[in-house]
Order: sequence, then C-alpha cells, then structure tokens
Amino acid sequence: MKDVIVIGGGIIGLCAAEKLVSQGHEVTIIEKDRIAAGASYGNAAGFAFSEVMPMASYTTILQSLRWIMDPAGPFSIIPQDLPYTLNWLIRFALASRKSTFEQSLRVQAKLMQLGKTTLPQMLERTNLDKMVNTTGALYLYDTKSQYLAAQKSWRLRQKYDVEYECYQGSELHRYQPGLANNIFGGIHSPNFQLVSNPNDFCLAIHKHIQPNAVATIYHNVVGLTPKEGRVEVALQGADSLMADKVIIAAGPWSGELSRALGDNVPLTGERGYNTTLPKSALPDLTRTIFFAPHGFVIAPLADGVRVGGASEIARLDRPANYKRSDALLRKAKALVPELQLTDGEQWMGIRPTTPDTLPVIGTASRHPNVIYAFGHGHLGLTQATATAQLIYEIVSGQKRSIDPDSLSASRF
Repeated sequence: MKDVIVIGGGIIGLCAAEKLVSQGHEVTIIEKDRIAAGASYGNAAGFAFSEVMPMASYTTILQSLRWIMDPAGPFSIIPQDLPYTLNWLIRFALASRKSTFEQSLRVQAKLMQLGKTTLPQMLERTNLDKMVNTTGALYLYDTKSQYLAAQKSWRLRQKYDVEYECYQGSELHRYQPGLANNIFGGIHSPNFQLVSNPNDFCLAIHKHIQPNAVATIYHNVVGLTPKEGRVEVALQGADSLMADKVIIAAGPWSGELSRALGDNVPLTGERGYNTTLPKSALPDLTRTIFFAPHGFVIAPLADGVRVGGASEIARLDRPANYKRSDALLRKAKALVPELQLTDGEQWMGIRPTTPDTLPVIGTASRHPNVIYAFGHGHLGLTQATATAQLIYEIVSGQKRSIDPDSLSASRF
C-alpha cells in the first residue's frame, strides 16, 4: 500500500487519513499547530446536507450589498485588504452568473449525496455514531416577502432530494416557542444532523486512527518537491520527509502551497465569528436555528449554545474583530428574547473559500502525486467524508464518484 502524507489536521485531513488507513495505507499527518486548530474547532457543528445552493449567486450578491453598509453586519470587506482579496471578489461575482451557478449547484448536490452515503460508513468504522444526531434545522424569516422568496430556493433543493416543511404565523410559534413575535415564517429541514461538538469529534477521529498506522508530526510545511515518482516534504526546522502521495488539506493556507506547484487557485480566508454560551443560555433548544436574512445561526451543542456566523473577507493575518461576535449576540437576543448572553467564549475561525463555493479535490495539474483537498468554505464538516472517498479513489486509481474536472484546480 502507498505511504501517504496528509498536510493539515482539520476535519478534511482527518477524514482523509481515516479512510486511507481503513484501506490499509500508512499515513502521516503533518499539522503546524494542533488537531482541529482552525475552522474545524469552532464551526456551527452541522452536517448541512440540505445546503446544496452555492453561495455564489445573484441573491447573495444583492444581500451582500445591503449587509456591507453595516460596519458590524454579517458580511464585510476590509478596504485596506483589497490588494489581497479583490481578485477573489471579482471571481466570486463572475461565479454568480446563471450558467456557473447551475453547474456549481449540480456538483454541490453530488457532493452532498456522496456525503450522505459516506458519513454513516465512517461513523460505523470509528464507532462515533453516538456523537451525531438527527435534530432538524429551522430556517427563519422576518417578513412574508423573505419567506416566500426562500421557498423558491427550497423548491429547487427539493429536486435534489432535500425534504422540508413550511410554517408561518402562530403555527411557527407553536412549533418553535420562544421566538420574537415579529418573525413571520420558518422552513424546517427534518434530516439536518448535528455533531455534539466539532472539536471533540475531530479529536475522537484522531484518537481512533493514531494506533492504526498513523503518525502525527507537528511542524510547518515550507515546500513540496516531486522527485522520481515520490514527493519530498520540506519542514521548517526539521528533516524533510518522503511519501508516495501528499494530500494538501491545510485550509486557507493551502493556496500558498498550490501556487508553488503551479496551480493559482483563487482561495480566500472567509472569517467567521461566534460565541459559545453555557447550556443554560437556552436550555430547551434542541435544533439548529438559522436566521438566514441576518446571516447567523444558533446551534445546540452537547456542552453549550453556539451563536455564530458572519463572513469577513480579509487577509489571513488580520487580527480578529470581535465586535462582530457582539453584534451577532445582540441580534440573537432580539430574535430569541429568552437567550441569556452571559459567560460566553468568543472565537474567530477562517474558512477556506473558493469563488464558486466548490472545493478543490484532485491532483495538482503538473504533479499527479500531490492531491488537493481544500476550499470547502462553510461545508468542511459536511463534505469531509465525501472528500475522503474521492481522495481514496485517486490514491487507489479507481473511477471517481464525481467528474474530476468539476472539482479540479484547473477549472480556474
């Protein structure tokens, strides 16, 4: 079996390592910080298989133009960072064209279908099924016009086997007590699944695979050099390593490594913010609640209540602006008055996002022994096992479950 190095200890890298180990491969994980150090630590904990709609759309563009006028709103662009982000923003706008949107929708739906198949298989192999529960998710809309407009997108999702139920007025408030009276309607996705805690989930996967031919090295990767059918991985302050295959799953930092290999993937760090409150903040919450027009979510974890969201386009090393977390809490309190806001822990994570909101999964264009697995945006947890399956198919030379061209770096 092949010797594989996985660069990145987040959910994508961990699921790739788990799948490869289950098929007999020897794997080394290289992580520059700690397991689940990035977006895998503090995400909204949802397996959002209903989220087949690409973020790059005319609807998102119009919403963003409104949001951007609010300095603490759910979407922001840092003006002084435009030299780093302008190219991505232009490509994002272009990806919102109807033809690109429809192509992205078809591919996104295939990834979700593959994820729905592969997640239960991974949970069975790792015996972690008790960490994932089907809780459902409720998407809320303030006004009748928002509610009716959202139904159009949900009818489109229905074509891809996404089930939903509609509630409005008093029927909604009976179904989900505790909401502000001015919320007009809601759409419930009954098959939405939630992990008890995303950080704990990552650590549990890592614990499972460590005794099974997996080594973990904590170093920064500074370069990759293909040599005679193998790949040399240069580490900062340590000896280089060699492998038959190398998988780049380093989140937003994957762009630098892929550029050095000749693939100029337009990848940005889309920063999200949240606050994790004690379980007592909203003890009766049993399902995830999305406030779509406001760009945030309230998720019930095993050990707390997480209020998060926002999309901040900025350079990777910009300090966090926790005013965004505060703004999300104020909005959450206004929409769910019973929510208690004390004793929260703030967090900012960086999502690796491509302009067409599809990940890059496939071999480097010039180096077939290097495999890309990054750019999942808001859907890393959701699509991790599907990505792992595709990586296994590449490593083992099998026919791909999804057309490789649709997820390749060369599409840009």
